[in-house]
Amino acid sequence: MAYAKTHLASLIRDALAGNDIVIARDESPLVRLVPIATTPTSNARTGGDLEGKVTLPDEFFAPLAGDATEEWQL
Repeated sequence: MAYAKTHLASLIRDALAGNDIVIARDESPLVRLVPIATTPTSNARTGGDLEGKVTLPDEFFAPLAGDATEEWQL
């Protein structure tokens, strides 16, 4: 852990280069230093999957009736 304190910048550089960095205390692993992903992962949500597959009638966008807006507290 003392080594990590004094060499943090080089450890970060190594982690960014793809090296596995594990910080330990008394030879017991505590944490792993890993870079934050800057590109979306395969399970990241993306919009537009239904584009062109779903249509909504014009009535969907019409204003709600007066009593409906009160019921929804809008």
